[in-house]
Amino acid sequence: MKLKSFLILVLVLFIAVVNGQSFQNEILFSIDDEPVSVSEFLRVYNKNLDLVQDESQRDIDEYLKLFTTYKLKLKEAKHLGLHEKPTYKRELESYKNQLTESYLNDSEVTNDLIEEAYQRVSYDINANHILIKIPQNANPRDTLNAYNRILKLRERALTEGFEKVRKEVHNGKTVFGEELGYFSGFKMVYKFETAAFNTEVGAISKPFKTRFGYHIVNVLDKSKSKGERTVAHIMVMKKKTDSLTNPEERIQEIYNKFKQGESFEALAKQFSDDKNSAAVGGQLAPISRGQIRAKKFEEVAFGIEKIGDVSEPFQSSFGWHIVKLIDKKLIPPFEDMKGELESKIKKGDRLKLMDEALYSSLKKEYNVVDNQEALNYFISIVNEDYYKKIWELPEDFTAEVNLVKIGNKQLVYNDFGTYLLAHQKGGVYKKSIETFVSEKYERFLNENLFKYKEDNLEYENEEYAHVLGEYRDGLLLFDLMENNIWNASQTDSVDIVNYYEKNKVKYINPQQVDAIVASGSKQKTLKKVSKLLEQGTDKDEIKKLINVNGKTNVIFTTGVMDAKNRTLPKPFTFKKGVSKIYRYNDSFVVVKVNEVLPETQKSLEEARGSVINDYQAFKEEKWVNALKEKYKVKINYDVLKKVKSQIKK
Repeated sequence: MKLKSFLILVLVLFIAVVNGQSFQNEILFSIDDEPVSVSEFLRVYNKNLDLVQDESQRDIDEYLKLFTTYKLKLKEAKHLGLHEKPTYKRELESYKNQLTESYLNDSEVTNDLIEEAYQRVSYDINANHILIKIPQNANPRDTLNAYNRILKLRERALTEGFEKVRKEVHNGKTVFGEELGYFSGFKMVYKFETAAFNTEVGAISKPFKTRFGYHIVNVLDKSKSKGERTVAHIMVMKKKTDSLTNPEERIQEIYNKFKQGESFEALAKQFSDDKNSAAVGGQLAPISRGQIRAKKFEEVAFGIEKIGDVSEPFQSSFGWHIVKLIDKKLIPPFEDMKGELESKIKKGDRLKLMDEALYSSLKKEYNVVDNQEALNYFISIVNEDYYKKIWELPEDFTAEVNLVKIGNKQLVYNDFGTYLLAHQKGGVYKKSIETFVSEKYERFLNENLFKYKEDNLEYENEEYAHVLGEYRDGLLLFDLMENNIWNASQTDSVDIVNYYEKNKVKYINPQQVDAIVASGSKQKTLKKVSKLLEQGTDKDEIKKLINVNGKTNVIFTTGVMDAKNRTLPKPFTFKKGVSKIYRYNDSFVVVKVNEVLPETQKSLEEARGSVINDYQAFKEEKWVNALKEKYKVKINYDVLKKVKSQIKK
């Protein structure tokens, strides 16, 4: 009985799977008899579900409209032959190469490198080094001489002291003795980084070689990284558009108000010229060492040790600042940094290690074996003429002999012979013939392994096929939209003028005021300022009367402002004269309106950006309607009903 129940359960599950697969293969809609399956629609819908901002796009019917429009545009793009354009093919091939690399890396090697990188970015190393510089194509004799020289310098350094030797031998041409300062992972070439991290503090490394030559490194200190800091700042830019021409004086006024007990965050909201951070009390995104271009800013930010402390005013390349330490964190957990580290190792010289692992894996996958007989043959026919770039294949060259087989692709002697001929055009480093030919063959084989895998990856990996297909279609769609819609500003000048004339009411300059805004922490002070403003007293004179005994009790901001200007209190009535006193941004504000500037009609030139955007949307809508007339869209509503019921589950 139990066996029967089990068999029935298996049968039910099998039927469910088959039915599920059958449903996925059903046709949801077609465009001129070109079908689109349920599986394609659901895959795209589910993938984009978390990305859509408009809630209406989560509705199946609304999303289906978007998707059919997308497919209509692709249909038109192919009808116009955009997929045959050489520029399209080149860009697609470039993307395909990048995508392939991300799918072909050896995950085990990649993970090991990521873990190693995390350990290294978690520390800062202070080190000095001595380098015997040699060219990359140095002959064996010069290479050996350089190695012997660095070996002798190490022996001297162990006896006489590294610093003494470093300073004596440095000439800035062939020998470099340099102070490197602090660095972490990814700041040096990988071989140098590895040597430094593997050397104990106070020790001198054994000689090692990079592409620059032979080094020895002396590690002075190795300490935990300072991680990242979260700071807030108040900034006064070097150049001001209002009448305040002395940014140093203004930052000092703001700092005085802070010392008098006013909130740092409130002052940032009122006076910081960094509009992006002012609204949130001046707070910036977390920063790490080496991330900020303004070195002085970084120095101050990392020099504050106690959370909540505030720096004195200082000048950077951007202007004047006051900085407050909000938080400090050590290096984030491994999982939080994993993606960033993976991206970095795929761009640096660690990539060579990943490539070597990939080629080894592909050789195993395609059962590629060494052909020493073939290699010996090529060693016998290559001679010194290759280094002179005049080498040719011999007349009795055995072109069609099998060389190596990769999957279903058979390479012959002629393939490698042609490769050798093509690659003597570039720079050739002179080595022994045997070494040279062996290295060339290794590169030839690796390139063909990668190319074969790349050419077949779309058929072997479903996820890769989907991603490549999406980019292929997206690139087509971009070209189509660029040609038909986005270039409107250059091709539809008359139509743009007509559109502007018919829709002028949409393009209006808002009402503005020419005003003086006074801000202070005490209502009593602002009452005095208000009376003085009503009497017509100049703002500079008011500052002399109010800001006494070294205290900054009021700060003025002047200029032409609209209702969205963050200096003006919300709400604010645009009326000539001195306003009431407002409680705003944790402070008190009074405004003297010198003049109310009425709404004005924007000219076409003033509104050109908005007009073109609106015109493009108008034109696209008309164009899509024309495509619906040109191509027949047929929706299978019975299948659509099933799709809706499945999504609701």
